[in-house]
Amino acid sequence: MGLLDGKAAIVTGGAQGIGRAMAETFAREGAAVVIADVNESAAVKTADEIVAGGSTVLAVPCDVTSEADVEAVVARCVADFGALDIMVNNAGVTRDATLRRMTLEDFRTVIDVHLQGAWLGTRAAAAVMREQHSGSIINMSSISGKVGNIGQTNYSTAKAGLVGLTKASAKELAHLGVRVNAIQPGLIRTAMTEAMRADVWEQKLSEIPMARAGDVADVANAALFLASDLSGYMTGTVLEVTGGRYM
Repeated sequence: MGLLDGKAAIVTGGAQGIGRAMAETFAREGAAVVIADVNESAAVKTADEIVAGGSTVLAVPCDVTSEADVEAVVARCVADFGALDIMVNNAGVTRDATLRRMTLEDFRTVIDVHLQGAWLGTRAAAAVMREQHSGSIINMSSISGKVGNIGQTNYSTAKAGLVGLTKASAKELAHLGVRVNAIQPGLIRTAMTEAMRADVWEQKLSEIPMARAGDVADVANAALFLASDLSGYMTGTVLEVTGGRYM
């Protein structure tokens, strides 16, 4: 018996990194999973690898800034699996630069993918979940949305906005049985973070009371908790998965 037996989930940006870890975890716990990703070939590869373990996983191409794409992914999940129980708005990009050097295009791109994408995902998922009178929506924020990072006025703005989106939509949907929560990861060991200069990595590591970087599994397990009935009386919350950094 898995914590998500009989559930259907969508993970945007699920082809790699934290998104992939969540898709794998949900599938292992019994959910049928849709991996929605703008990189179709990577999504198919990831889905095939998880399916090889005996799970039910579907890859669907999706640009989360496209209203039509997001609504199509939700419709595909319902058509193939009969429901949508878990929606994870995880897709993201970075376009780091200082305020002086950042272009308007780079600012808008990050806002559009993270914030508009999550709003579209929340709205489309809620349309299905409100009819079911159940469902869990999980928005992937970041500790950068709490404290702000130099060189990330776009990313920090988007991730802070996701907290507002989470709380406002949680209030709108609570009486319909739909829960909306957010996760703020800290320093998580991924291909992107491991590309940091060694001195930058060590400086960030020194700020963590638990004295280690997180793994993608640490974030995936928090998402599993929010997706499952274990968190059935939680909505509008923000879980920090940071090892105590910036507590």
